[in-house]
Amino acid sequence: MAKDQTNPSARAPAAAPGSQDSLVDLLRQLTQQGAHLAEQQLTLLQAEVRESTDDIKATVASMLGAAVVGIAGLGVLLMGAAYLVGDAIDNIAAGTLIVGAAALLVALILYSGARKKLAHTHLSAERTRRTLERTPDVVRGELHTEKKP
Repeated sequence: MAKDQTNPSARAPAAAPGSQDSLVDLLRQLTQQGAHLAEQQLTLLQAEVRESTDDIKATVASMLGAAVVGIAGLGVLLMGAAYLVGDAIDNIAAGTLIVGAAALLVALILYSGARKKLAHTHLSAERTRRTLERTPDVVRGELHTEKKP
């Protein structure tokens, strides 16, 4: 008995029948933690996508409101410009065509710029992607995220 008190390794449970139970418990805990991590990652991904779509919805609503008011004002402005150009060249019809063509050219330029911006827009869950990239390193015990040369 005295030998057990002085030797710390003697206090550890023997690697007999109970060790398989503890191994099974460890594997069960590892599985549960893996499942919990997957659930947390899915929750984070859903939150990021929801946040992005909410931002886009608010932006689109604002843009639509501005477009409605802007189109009404632009219509009145173009009618006035067409009248002034037509009066200056003594031909209202030709003035209206000139102003209409110029307005369509400006609209085409604006549309092309907006289309290029939309092509570069990404709806990605950046934080989730970074976390998932780091997960294999963390499982291996490498907690530092710096890349080794």
